[in-house]
Amino acid sequence: MDLKEYRQEMDAIDDELVALFVKRMEVAAGIADYKKENNLPILAPAREREKLQDVAKKAGPEMAGYTKVLYSMLFELSRSYQGKRSGKVTPLYRKITDAIENTPKLFPQSPMVACQGVEGAFSQLACEKMFKDPFIMYFKSFEAVFGAIEQGLCQYGILPIENSTAGSVKKVYDLMIQRNFSIVRTFRLKVDHNLLANPGAKLADIKEIYSHEQAISQCGDFLATLEGVNVIPVANTAIASEMVASSGRKDVAALSSRSCAELYGLECLASSIQDKGNNRTRFICISKNLEIYPGSDKTSVMMVLPHRPGALYRVLARLYTLGINVTKLESRPIPDREFEFMFYFDLETSIYSEEFVQLMCELEDLCEEFKYLGSYTEVV
Repeated sequence: MDLKEYRQEMDAIDDELVALFVKRMEVAAGIADYKKENNLPILAPAREREKLQDVAKKAGPEMAGYTKVLYSMLFELSRSYQGKRSGKVTPLYRKITDAIENTPKLFPQSPMVACQGVEGAFSQLACEKMFKDPFIMYFKSFEAVFGAIEQGLCQYGILPIENSTAGSVKKVYDLMIQRNFSIVRTFRLKVDHNLLANPGAKLADIKEIYSHEQAISQCGDFLATLEGVNVIPVANTAIASEMVASSGRKDVAALSSRSCAELYGLECLASSIQDKGNNRTRFICISKNLEIYPGSDKTSVMMVLPHRPGALYRVLARLYTLGINVTKLESRPIPDREFEFMFYFDLETSIYSEEFVQLMCELEDLCEEFKYLGSYTEVV
C-alpha cells in the first residue's frame, strides 16, 4: 500500500469512529437523565477504574497505555456532557450570578485603596492607572494590605503578582492561599528601573544599592558590571529611595522608578537598567466582597487536586473540552502541609458564556479543595 491508500483506510476507520462516538454520547445522555431522575452522582470512579482495566486488557500490552489515555478523555467528555444535561447549579454559581447582578456597572472612581510601600511605589503607579482618583493608604507589607481589606480599612488593595522577567511574586501567591478575597481587576505596568542617588554622587562612589528583591533580579545584568558593590534587599523600591535620601550619603543608591527621583530629591545615575526593555509587572486589585464588573473575561481559581496520576490531566482535559484557554498555571506548596500543592489557574473566558457556566458547576467535583478567586477585566 502507498501513503494515499493508507490515508483512505484511515479515513474510513475515522468515519466509523465518529459514528460510534456520537452513539456513545447519546447513551451517555440517557445515563445522565437516569442519574438525574434517581439523584445519583455523575462521577462513578469504581466503574471507570474497572472499565480502564478492561479496555487495556483487550487492547493488549503494546496498546494498553494508549487505550487508557483515549478512554480517560472519553470519560471526561461523557462527564462534561452529562453535567451539561443535568442542569446542575452549584452554590458557587449562584454566588457568581448574584455578584454579576449586584455589582455596579461602573468601576469605582475614588475608593480607598491599600498599597504596599511608600509614596512613589510601583503599586501606587498601578493603582493610579486602575482608578481615576484613588485615596491611597500605604502599608509596610503584603500581609498588611490583605489585613486592611479584611478589616474594612480599605475597599481595595493593589498587589504585584508576577513580572515578565523575574516571574511570580511567591509571597503574594502564598498569601492568596491563606486569605479570603476577590480579584476585581488586573493591570500590566511597564516597569523601568533607574539607579538613583543623592545629588553629587557618582557611579564610581556607590558601595551599597537598595531595592526590592524582584527589582534586583530584574536588573541582574547591570548589577553584575559593578564591582565591590553590596546589593541589599528591602521591602519596596520606593522605600529604597526614601532610605537613600534620608541617609544623606553619597556612596549609596536605590533601584527605583524615575518618579522617585523627583519625589525624594535624588539624581539618576543610570536609567532603564532592567535586563529586558519590555519589563512588565502584573498587579491584581483585590476586594473583600465578590465584585464582577461588566465585560469580565478572565477568571482565576485555585485548587488542590488528589495526589494520584491523572488528577491534573482531568482538569486540563475538561478545560480543553470546553474550549477555555489557560493563560497561566502555577503550583505552590501549601504552607504547613507536607508535599501538598495548590494549583493556580488564570482562565480566559467571558462570564456570559455557556462554557463559563458549565465550568463553574463542574470544577469543584474534580478537586479536593477549590477556591474561586474572581472574574475580572485586565487593563493594558
